[in-house]
Amino acid sequence: MRPDAGILFAIAAFGLWGFFPVYWKLLLDVPPDQILAHRMVWSLAFLSLVLGFQRNWTWMRTLTLKVASLNLVGAIFLTSNWFAYIWAVNSGHVVETALGYFINPLVSVVLGALFLGERPRRLQWMAIGAAACGVLYLSLAHGTPPWIALFLAGSFGIYGLIKKQAKLRAAEGLFLETGMIFLPALFYLVFLETNDQSIFGHADFQTNALLMFSGVATALPLLFFAEAARRLTLTSLGIMQYLAPSIRFALGVFLYKEPFTLQRFIGFGAIWAGVALYAVELFLRRRQAMRLTRVLVEP
Repeated sequence: MRPDAGILFAIAAFGLWGFFPVYWKLLLDVPPDQILAHRMVWSLAFLSLVLGFQRNWTWMRTLTLKVASLNLVGAIFLTSNWFAYIWAVNSGHVVETALGYFINPLVSVVLGALFLGERPRRLQWMAIGAAACGVLYLSLAHGTPPWIALFLAGSFGIYGLIKKQAKLRAAEGLFLETGMIFLPALFYLVFLETNDQSIFGHADFQTNALLMFSGVATALPLLFFAEAARRLTLTSLGIMQYLAPSIRFALGVFLYKEPFTLQRFIGFGAIWAGVALYAVELFLRRRQAMRLTRVLVEP
């Protein structure tokens, strides 16, 4: 049985997101607000090329107020998530961003159960419980709630719920979202330039190129994520999101040498145990489905 398209889209999205700290660390000398503005502007430029190449503009004629409103709310949560993440990475909190995206799948599962009627199976609940214990332990061990992690988890979890309910396809929905935040971002960049505060155009070639390419780097995984969200349940999508923080965690500890104490090891260990348990459940369920398919097709 070939892998589902939704699973492949999810792996592509979360794999790219996992290596994002490397990209933003290359822009360490650029203020987070300027990086965010460039992400908005260049993302719309890239998506305009994608839709123009596809000659895909007819969807705008059937755009409803409800769909537009959903995407506006999604754009707000997405923008706030972008800014918090860029700031955290370039402030030396890569491991805490990883914790945020470890928590995020739990948020997705809760939102799916509350708003979409999704019900995880027993073994899935056990996996979620193990991961939740790890998150709780890390929160108590720090002595204060990990605010960066909680904000990243909450904002992106709500964004995922909105994408699940929106009726636009991936490129169309993302074009609408970036279009809604394009003008404020562009005006801000013009303001910076007129006040001699802009980095773009006054830095080295690599920095300018990275800022321009931020649109492609931003849009591609979001397109993949939007397609995955349309094909998978929030529960399945939520668990697969552990791929990205696992990569970020490894980068934070081994590449950027951020501290990893015994307390963090215990907390992350509980989370990883939950991920492993859920992976086993998915494997057993898939094998059962394959057996059922063989029984149905055999004469």
